[in-house]
Amino acid sequence: MTATALDVDYVPSYVRGAWWSPGAGRQGTEVRDASTGELLARVSTDGLDTAAAVEYARVTGQSELGKYTFHQRALMLKKLAMHLNAQREELYAVSARTGATRGDSLVDIDGGIGVLFAYASKGRRELPNSTVLVDGAVEQLAKDGSFLGEHIYTRIPGVAVQINAFNFPVWGMLEKLAPAFLAGVPSIVKPATPTGYVTAAAVRMIVESGALPSGSLQLISGPARDLPDHLDYRDLVAFTGSASTAEKLRAHPRIAVGGVRFTAETDSLNAAILGPDAVPGTPEFDAYIKSLVTEVTVKAGQKCTSIRRALVPRDLVDDVVSAAAARLRQRVVLGDPRAADVTMGALASREQLDGVRESVQQMLAAGAELAWGSLEAPDVVRADGSTGTSPDGAFMEPLLLTWPDSDADALHSVEAFGPVASVVGYTDVADAVRLAARGGGSLVATVCTNDPDTAREILTGIAGHHGRVLFLNREDARSSTGHGSPVPHLVHGGPGRAGDGEELGGIRAVRHYMQRTAVQGSPNMLTSLTGIWHAGADRRFDAGHPFRKPLSELRVGDAVRSDLRKVTLEDISAFAETTGDTFYAHTDQEAAAVNPFFPGIVAHGYLLLSWGAGLFVDPAPGPVLANYGLENLRFLTPVAAGDSIRVTLTAKKITPRETENYGEVAWDAVLTNQDDELVATYDVLTLVEK
Repeated sequence: MTATALDVDYVPSYVRGAWWSPGAGRQGTEVRDASTGELLARVSTDGLDTAAAVEYARVTGQSELGKYTFHQRALMLKKLAMHLNAQREELYAVSARTGATRGDSLVDIDGGIGVLFAYASKGRRELPNSTVLVDGAVEQLAKDGSFLGEHIYTRIPGVAVQINAFNFPVWGMLEKLAPAFLAGVPSIVKPATPTGYVTAAAVRMIVESGALPSGSLQLISGPARDLPDHLDYRDLVAFTGSASTAEKLRAHPRIAVGGVRFTAETDSLNAAILGPDAVPGTPEFDAYIKSLVTEVTVKAGQKCTSIRRALVPRDLVDDVVSAAAARLRQRVVLGDPRAADVTMGALASREQLDGVRESVQQMLAAGAELAWGSLEAPDVVRADGSTGTSPDGAFMEPLLLTWPDSDADALHSVEAFGPVASVVGYTDVADAVRLAARGGGSLVATVCTNDPDTAREILTGIAGHHGRVLFLNREDARSSTGHGSPVPHLVHGGPGRAGDGEELGGIRAVRHYMQRTAVQGSPNMLTSLTGIWHAGADRRFDAGHPFRKPLSELRVGDAVRSDLRKVTLEDISAFAETTGDTFYAHTDQEAAAVNPFFPGIVAHGYLLLSWGAGLFVDPAPGPVLANYGLENLRFLTPVAAGDSIRVTLTAKKITPRETENYGEVAWDAVLTNQDDELVATYDVLTLVEK
């Protein structure tokens, strides 16, 4: 098999650093072109040693990934993203066999590559250049500061098993792989059979890139029912697919009682709510119709985030159906995605088509009415440009259903996983909230309104039932990424029926593949374990001014302590006059004395910070290139005229940049007065040459 053509009988697996296929004569599941029914390959894992794959990940994968820091892994993700980006046209060609149009493939392939780029960037900006991630503030556990506690994250010591759905064979893999890899955890990817050949093509490209260490990625193409049998508390299973399969996995002894971490993203009867103010002719109504049609047709409606229930004011049901039908007539050209002008392709397989039709028939029997579209085999554009039926293709027209009874159980429980949406009338906003919640937990809801009060009422009513809520109005309709597009920066998942799991969400997803541990010890011990200086740990004052040291010489704990500087009333008045900050606490003795926080006129906090910089800065050119900010600033004790201050500056955290000739240094800065009382505490952030 190559990235562009299947030239073997079986879709191969990639395990223990090598490609594997079953021997000749093995039985396998047939995989066919969604548009033509052409036999593409067979899928079988007969004879594959899944236990050995798990062990290889735990031993080789863990060992190899453990050699690298977060930043180094992030750069590997960037290299991989660039490699796949250069070859995505080849992936488009393979993806077309699944019935996906170029636009569908862009969502899957470019979307997956975009996740890699996002985590490559976030890993370097938001994680330390180390292998330990500190979580939250230090807790003082002894009055004298000799005993501390804090939480840290380290990678789980096992393997991440990623079981993916058929609808996103590339994005589904990469959106799980990226955070797991960044955390330092090897992955075993198990794609769905109907489109697993696209995943295999992508994995072949990944292997050929040489971007990832040995053992960090394996692929099982085909059934792997015994895979959970070989897992234990060290491992994690991330599942995307049907709720019924998720429940079977949850019940597996290794997961139910064996401690295997498990997260699921499953069926979701997502809603789109049209606000009462969004009447025909408003930008919000237009945005709603556009979103509804997009979600019914992209990937032929085969998305876990697709709009299944369009909740609209009862007197606008006909208007919404009419407007959506008009847009469908205008925009949809159904056919083989390899034909020019086709905008909607086939479902992934004939089996999938049969399942969608069966679900629609079930809803019609429960009271739904077919408002637009047909269940009959449609005429389609064939690959050669001709038009006619495709007996072996998995084509289906978009369908719009209406429901005389908006509380029909089937409306809120049956999902037709295809180009099908129900337009449902509600009486008022409270009723819309109630109907949305009847989905039993959803991945996403869209709300189209320009009324903040309506938006607030809907959000407070439905947020607890949804993982994400998109508000569309005239201000963001053009810039929005859309109802059905999870972004790597935000959480993807939802409660209840949606799986009660969570993926993506920026660095939150990386933590899913890590263990949070409470660590207790002395300041020196915690400094050694985390690489971050803790108050009370040793400082080095006699090793020269730390601002004269490049990163190659600077060490955590290097410090400088200044002499005292006296504050005068003239200094305070001059600062007030030159800055315009004439707040009474700095200019009016009588008024300041009445304030319970001040003893009279006091120095400006920013005057003290400026003096603090003057007390620790070494003025000659040196390794320190720039000051780029302050963090965690607190003013604790007021300073009056006649008091004195000094600063103690300690190298707290050193973060070299892998691709630059400088790094970031966070300095613990403490201002104290002549009585050694704390005046201010803050972190100074600088860029320092290596």
